[in-house]
Amino acid sequence: MKIVFATNNAHKLSEVKAVLGDDFELVTLKEVGITEDIPETGSTLDENASIKARYVYDRTGLDCFADDTGLEVEALNGAPGVRSARYATDGHDFAANNRKLLHELEGKENRRARFRTVISLIRGGEEVQVEGIVNGHIALSESGSEGFGYDPLFVPEGYDRCFAEMSADEKNAISHRGRAVAALVQVLKS
Repeated sequence: MKIVFATNNAHKLSEVKAVLGDDFELVTLKEVGITEDIPETGSTLDENASIKARYVYDRTGLDCFADDTGLEVEALNGAPGVRSARYATDGHDFAANNRKLLHELEGKENRRARFRTVISLIRGGEEVQVEGIVNGHIALSESGSEGFGYDPLFVPEGYDRCFAEMSADEKNAISHRGRAVAALVQVLKS
Protein backbone atom coordinates (compact mmCIF):
# COMPACT_ATOMS: atom_id res chain seq x y z
CA MET A 1 0.00 0.00 0.00
CA LYS A 2 1.33 3.44 -0.96
CA ILE A 3 0.90 6.28 1.47
CA VAL A 4 2.34 9.79 1.64
CA PHE A 5 4.17 10.78 4.82
CA ALA A 6 3.97 14.55 5.27
CA THR A 7 7.50 15.23 6.44
CA ASN A 8 10.80 16.52 5.12
CA ASN A 9 12.61 15.28 8.24
CA ALA A 10 14.96 12.47 7.17
CA HIS A 11 15.26 11.24 10.79
CA LYS A 12 11.49 10.86 11.14
CA LEU A 13 11.26 9.22 7.72
CA SER A 14 13.81 6.53 8.60
CA GLU A 15 12.21 5.91 12.02
CA VAL A 16 8.76 5.48 10.50
CA LYS A 17 10.02 3.27 7.64
CA ALA A 18 11.65 0.99 10.20
CA VAL A 19 8.38 0.59 12.11
CA LEU A 20 6.07 0.29 9.07
CA GLY A 21 8.14 -2.44 7.46
CA ASP A 22 7.53 -3.79 3.97
CA ASP A 23 3.72 -3.76 4.04
CA PHE A 24 3.63 -0.09 3.12
CA GLU A 25 5.47 2.02 0.57
CA LEU A 26 6.16 5.45 2.02
CA VAL A 27 5.98 8.25 -0.52
CA THR A 28 7.77 11.49 0.36
CA LEU A 29 6.52 15.03 -0.06
CA LYS A 30 9.16 15.65 -2.71
CA GLU A 31 7.90 12.65 -4.69
CA VAL A 32 4.40 14.16 -4.83
CA GLY A 33 5.68 17.62 -5.75
CA ILE A 34 5.31 19.36 -2.39
CA THR A 35 8.55 21.22 -1.77
CA GLU A 36 7.30 24.11 0.35
CA ASP A 37 7.18 24.05 4.14
CA ILE A 38 3.75 23.04 5.37
CA PRO A 39 2.31 25.60 7.79
CA GLU A 40 2.08 24.54 11.44
CA THR A 41 -0.34 27.12 12.79
CA GLY A 42 -2.15 24.97 15.33
CA SER A 43 -1.97 25.55 19.06
CA THR A 44 -1.87 21.81 19.85
CA LEU A 45 -0.08 18.75 18.49
CA ASP A 46 -3.44 17.36 17.37
CA GLU A 47 -4.22 20.50 15.36
CA ASN A 48 -0.79 20.63 13.70
CA ALA A 49 -0.92 16.96 12.67
CA SER A 50 -4.36 17.54 11.15
CA ILE A 51 -3.34 20.75 9.37
CA LYS A 52 -0.33 19.04 7.77
CA ALA A 53 -2.29 15.96 6.67
CA ARG A 54 -5.10 18.09 5.20
CA TYR A 55 -2.55 20.22 3.37
CA VAL A 56 -1.13 17.16 1.62
CA TYR A 57 -4.49 15.54 0.95
CA ASP A 58 -6.01 18.75 -0.46
CA ARG A 59 -3.11 19.13 -2.90
CA THR A 60 -2.69 15.51 -3.96
CA GLY A 61 -5.90 13.61 -3.20
CA LEU A 62 -3.66 10.78 -1.97
CA ASP A 63 -3.95 8.86 1.27
CA CYS A 64 -1.47 10.41 3.66
CA PHE A 65 -0.48 10.93 7.24
CA ALA A 66 1.29 13.63 9.19
CA ASP A 67 2.62 13.75 12.70
CA ASP A 68 3.42 16.34 15.26
CA THR A 69 5.55 15.56 18.26
CA GLY A 70 6.22 17.46 21.42
CA LEU A 71 8.25 17.11 24.56
CA GLU A 72 6.04 17.95 27.53
CA VAL A 73 7.95 18.74 30.73
CA GLU A 74 5.93 18.65 33.94
CA ALA A 75 7.88 21.38 35.80
CA LEU A 76 7.45 23.69 32.78
CA ASN A 77 3.67 23.26 32.63
CA GLY A 78 3.92 21.07 29.53
CA ALA A 79 6.44 23.25 27.68
CA PRO A 80 7.98 23.14 25.17
CA GLY A 81 5.01 21.09 23.89
CA VAL A 82 3.74 22.21 20.50
CA ARG A 83 6.73 24.60 20.25
CA SER A 84 9.30 21.80 20.77
CA ALA A 85 11.05 22.21 17.40
CA ARG A 86 11.10 25.99 17.78
CA TYR A 87 11.61 26.27 21.52
CA ALA A 88 14.73 28.45 21.47
CA THR A 89 14.61 29.87 17.93
CA ASP A 90 12.33 29.98 14.90
CA GLY A 91 14.50 27.34 13.23
CA HIS A 92 15.03 23.71 14.12
CA ASP A 93 18.14 24.37 16.23
CA PHE A 94 18.41 21.22 18.35
CA ALA A 95 21.47 22.41 20.28
CA ALA A 96 19.83 25.72 21.21
CA ASN A 97 16.62 23.93 22.22
CA ASN A 98 18.54 21.57 24.50
CA ARG A 99 20.51 24.42 26.08
CA LYS A 100 17.29 26.34 26.75
CA LEU A 101 15.60 23.29 28.25
CA LEU A 102 18.51 22.63 30.61
CA HIS A 103 18.55 26.31 31.59
CA GLU A 104 14.79 26.33 32.30
CA LEU A 105 15.16 23.25 34.51
CA GLU A 106 18.12 24.56 36.54
CA GLY A 107 17.37 24.12 40.25
CA LYS A 108 14.18 22.13 39.63
CA GLU A 109 13.92 18.71 41.26
CA ASN A 110 10.94 17.59 39.19
CA ARG A 111 12.36 16.60 35.80
CA ARG A 112 9.49 14.32 34.76
CA ALA A 113 8.61 14.61 31.09
CA ARG A 114 6.94 12.78 28.29
CA PHE A 115 7.25 12.66 24.54
CA ARG A 116 3.92 12.61 22.72
CA THR A 117 3.37 12.01 19.01
CA VAL A 118 0.01 12.57 17.34
CA ILE A 119 -0.56 11.16 13.84
CA SER A 120 -3.39 12.27 11.58
CA LEU A 121 -4.21 9.76 8.86
CA ILE A 122 -6.41 10.72 5.93
CA ARG A 123 -7.60 7.71 3.96
CA GLY A 124 -10.32 8.10 1.36
CA GLY A 125 -10.97 11.61 2.68
CA GLU A 126 -11.69 10.41 6.23
CA GLU A 127 -9.40 11.52 9.05
CA VAL A 128 -8.39 9.44 12.06
CA GLN A 129 -5.91 10.38 14.80
CA VAL A 130 -3.72 8.10 16.90
CA GLU A 131 -1.05 8.91 19.45
CA GLY A 132 1.96 7.44 21.15
CA ILE A 133 3.38 8.49 24.51
CA VAL A 134 6.57 7.58 26.35
CA ASN A 135 7.14 8.82 29.89
CA GLY A 136 10.54 9.58 31.35
CA HIS A 137 12.66 12.40 32.68
CA ILE A 138 15.16 15.02 31.54
CA ALA A 139 18.80 14.22 32.36
CA LEU A 140 21.08 16.78 34.00
CA SER A 141 23.29 16.94 30.89
CA GLU A 142 23.39 15.67 27.31
CA SER A 143 24.85 12.30 26.38
CA GLY A 144 24.92 10.01 23.37
CA SER A 145 25.18 10.66 19.66
CA GLU A 146 22.22 8.84 18.12
CA GLY A 147 18.83 10.27 17.21
CA PHE A 148 17.99 13.96 17.08
CA GLY A 149 16.20 16.74 18.92
CA TYR A 150 15.89 16.17 22.65
CA ASP A 151 17.18 12.56 22.43
CA PRO A 152 20.46 13.44 24.25
CA LEU A 153 18.42 14.61 27.27
CA PHE A 154 15.37 12.33 27.43
CA VAL A 155 15.65 9.18 29.56
CA PRO A 156 12.64 6.89 29.10
CA GLU A 157 10.98 5.33 32.13
CA GLY A 158 12.62 2.05 33.12
CA TYR A 159 15.97 2.92 31.50
CA ASP A 160 19.17 4.46 32.82
CA ARG A 161 20.27 6.00 29.52
CA CYS A 162 18.81 8.50 27.13
CA PHE A 163 17.40 7.92 23.64
CA ALA A 164 20.64 9.22 22.08
CA GLU A 165 22.52 6.33 23.72
CA MET A 166 20.23 3.70 22.16
CA SER A 167 20.36 2.06 18.75
CA ALA A 168 17.62 3.08 16.31
CA ASP A 169 15.93 -0.33 16.71
CA GLU A 170 16.01 -0.10 20.51
CA LYS A 171 14.58 3.43 20.50
CA ASN A 172 11.88 2.61 17.91
CA ALA A 173 10.69 -0.32 20.04
CA ILE A 174 9.78 2.00 22.93
CA SER A 175 9.52 5.52 21.51
CA HIS A 176 6.50 7.76 21.26
CA ARG A 177 6.76 7.78 17.45
CA GLY A 178 7.17 4.00 17.36
CA ARG A 179 4.05 3.60 19.49
CA ALA A 180 2.07 6.07 17.37
CA VAL A 181 3.17 4.35 14.15
CA ALA A 182 2.22 0.95 15.62
CA ALA A 183 -1.26 2.38 16.31
CA LEU A 184 -1.30 3.78 12.75
CA VAL A 185 -0.47 0.34 11.33
CA GLN A 186 -3.40 -1.16 13.26
CA VAL A 187 -5.74 1.43 11.74
CA LEU A 188 -4.31 0.90 8.24
CA LYS A 189 -4.74 -2.87 8.50
CA SER A 190 -8.32 -2.63 9.81
